[in-house]
Amino acid sequence: MANVCLQNLGINLGGNQIISDLNLNVEAGEFLVLLGPSGCGKSTLLHAIAGLIDVSAGSVEIAGQDMTWADPSERQIGMVFQSYALYPTMTVEKNMSFGLRINGTPKAEIARRIEKVAEMLHLTPLLQRKPAALSGGQRQRVAIGRALVREAEVFLFDEPLSNLDAKLRSNLRRELKLLHQQLQSTMIYVTHDQVEAMTLATRIVVMQGGKIQQIGTPECVYERPVNLFVAGFLGAPAMNFISGELDAQARFVSNTLSMDLSTYAFATPWSATAEVMLGVRPEQIQIRDDGQFVGAVMLVEPMGNHQVVWLQAGTQTISSIVNDQRPFEIGQTVLYSIDTRKVSLFNPQSEQRL
Repeated sequence: MANVCLQNLGINLGGNQIISDLNLNVEAGEFLVLLGPSGCGKSTLLHAIAGLIDVSAGSVEIAGQDMTWADPSERQIGMVFQSYALYPTMTVEKNMSFGLRINGTPKAEIARRIEKVAEMLHLTPLLQRKPAALSGGQRQRVAIGRALVREAEVFLFDEPLSNLDAKLRSNLRRELKLLHQQLQSTMIYVTHDQVEAMTLATRIVVMQGGKIQQIGTPECVYERPVNLFVAGFLGAPAMNFISGELDAQARFVSNTLSMDLSTYAFATPWSATAEVMLGVRPEQIQIRDDGQFVGAVMLVEPMGNHQVVWLQAGTQTISSIVNDQRPFEIGQTVLYSIDTRKVSLFNPQSEQRL
């Protein structure tokens, strides 16, 4: 395993600046996830690490060596793409060993690696099949295996699960996490799926517009988002945002709510009677008989083990996650409370966390 260090990285494509002055240090052995919406630059960044596109500025270091202008074959990486890119006329075994055979790896060493990786990915019974005889999940496992047999320093994954159905994604997500625990290799994974990011990552890098918005553990990024973009991007349903003011006693007041936030851990100074944006996750809004606030049920979304209840509170629409199957009727008046220990406050002008 090896670390990856990006310093002052710049990338231009077609005359457009995609990434500028980006700095990122990936620690050896960690599972780092690049998360963001389509077009934010995360795949471009991954391809630059792989050497598939040239950088316009800065440097790429892998295992302490400058690899900025090295060929992909010299970077000691294994890469898995969104498409399987398997050779249809070759067996699973031949697909997995293709790169090793091209590089002149001894046959005995190829056999050892294939056997080891096939067992790890549950591909041993499928080694003599061709891709047409495999399911989508099996094909993606073969693509992952093809990267793993390289025994590389760093593994790069470019949205490898996005073409699979929900159940296969869940299964392969679990297998990837177990694989990382077993190999302890450095893995960099690109996705726009927040569930993948939250479940797989040691650390998450949230990107927007070619810039890093926040880096942290899944818990930190989810519980303490640094700005409105990160707060709104993570979470399903998304965080509820309520406009209001904060008085000198740190009491939040809006047209529907009034609550004491004097125990809130402020990240930056604030001024009395300042306009603020309150962020509340749906699970922090609890519908209960002794609630402080009043709302009317607009919509109920059954989700199996829980339900999402949408409330109309004055002019505000908010969502609440209810972890039981109690019945709700449209238009029903309910009481709800907010867990003030976990709310977030943002400056509506700068959009940064307070």
